Amino acid sequence: MSGELTHFDATGNARMVDVGGKEITERIAVARATVTMLPATLELIANKKAAKGDVLAVAQLAGIMAAKRTADLIPLCHPLALSSVELKLSLDKARNAVDIEATCKLKGRTGVEMEALTAASIAALTVYDMCKSVDRGMVISDVKLLHKSGGKSGTWQA
Repeated sequence: MSGELTHFDATGNARMVDVGGKEITERIAVARATVTMLPATLELIANKKAAKGDVLAVAQLAGIMAAKRTADLIPLCHPLALSSVELKLSLDKARNAVDIEATCKLKGRTGVEMEALTAASIAALTVYDMCKSVDRGMVISDVKLLHKSGGKSGTWQA
């Protein structure tokens, strides 16, 4: 890692990084997020009894849609032609949590870390939105990048 911030020019103005000279490689990023809640809320999700519908299915779709819209949400992100977005949502009854893992892939000149992080974050926010009427104390936490590969910097693993 170079240690320099790439989204600023020599005078300190924000800029979109020019990736035109980079090599096209397969790039993969995996991110996660967790939503912790009351046991009764987790049971509603598990039994598909939430008033707004199937929480996990809707959150999965929201995460996929969010990954595709990342460049619209984060000003200096490049619009990317994603080849794959996968979201896995799982229930952990021991922790009263929904764990979310988002994987984004493409063949391109820039990475997909922001897309994976956006997908996991929006899926977590969707879980919160769909269950807030019964549990306003839910906590979204541990949003983080787990893995990225491809490009000049190679593979990074948390």
